[in-house]
Amino acid sequence: MAETEPQQPSVRPKRGLSPRARIVLGIVALVVVVALAVWFVHYETRGKYLESTDDAYIRADSVTVSPKVTGYVDQVFVADNQDVKAGQPLVRIDARDYKAQTAQYQAQIDVAKANADNVRAGIREQQAAIDQARAQLASSQADARFAAGEVARYAPLAASGAETREKLASLRNQATQAAKTAASNSAALESAERHVASLQAQVRQAEAQGEAAKAQLAAADVDLGSTVVKASVDGRVGDKSVRVGQYVSQGTRMMSVVPLRAIYITANFKETQMGLMRDGQPVHIKVDALPGVELDGHVESVSPGTGAQFSLIPPQNATGNFTKIVQRVPVRVAIDAGPDARRVLVPGLSVEVTVDTIGAKGDVARIKDQEKARKQDGQ
Repeated sequence: MAETEPQQPSVRPKRGLSPRARIVLGIVALVVVVALAVWFVHYETRGKYLESTDDAYIRADSVTVSPKVTGYVDQVFVADNQDVKAGQPLVRIDARDYKAQTAQYQAQIDVAKANADNVRAGIREQQAAIDQARAQLASSQADARFAAGEVARYAPLAASGAETREKLASLRNQATQAAKTAASNSAALESAERHVASLQAQVRQAEAQGEAAKAQLAAADVDLGSTVVKASVDGRVGDKSVRVGQYVSQGTRMMSVVPLRAIYITANFKETQMGLMRDGQPVHIKVDALPGVELDGHVESVSPGTGAQFSLIPPQNATGNFTKIVQRVPVRVAIDAGPDARRVLVPGLSVEVTVDTIGAKGDVARIKDQEKARKQDGQ
């Protein structure tokens, strides 16, 4: 039998892409190139100036409600999560002790006033005694002058023998007695006038006691008014733990009032994101509780230090095993939202914020130019 030659495998010719496929791939490549170009242009003009972080939370400056006085809680006027207005009563503390204290100080004021009136009456009586002493002094001084005149008139007569020496001696004795009486009346007048000064000092003392009692009454009135604890701001009651009949002391935490109209965002940005961040820059806000909703805001202020600097124990990096960690700077963001959105926003919610820093894009170049000029001036 004749040997058969092995058959060679048939080689199919390679088929190229169809013209339609080439057109589709070309269009796709063109779209990709255009998209990349658009993205690059957008990033260079806008994108690289948008600084975002999800380390951000809604905050509010909550007010802790605590009593200024001690006592048993007599009444609680609000319920959990209730909206309150500034000045609205929240809690009343038993005020009987404080009312009694104010009555006691009022009685002390009345006693001091009565004492002052009594001393003033004594001054008026003493003034009458002074007038009487002044009249007696005037009379005794007149008698003394008359007696002295008689002595002067009889002395020449007695010397000439026209009058007896006994008569002159009697007149001299009368003149001496009159002078002593006048001196005594003068001392009595001076004593009476000094007694008036003493009585006036007693009046001032009684008035001072009255003023002290008034000051104590004012303090007692403050304590009495403090038995009704009122809201200091508009807000919503939260974390209420006070109950009727509970004994509370000064500083006891009874509840908190959260001012929901004054909420804000604390966003912690990396230090590498802070170069162009300035107050007033626009902010876009995404709230996890409102998916698909973007709120507006603006940068209100930037913290004067990183979060680590204000911690209870600030880090001390002067050690041999130092590891550099990117620090974060708290930024306060004001929320520019309507009332419907604010009903949902409560402190503690997580948000994502994006700050548009394009308004400060020339600051870095300006800083470089200033530093360069400063160095040149220094040389």
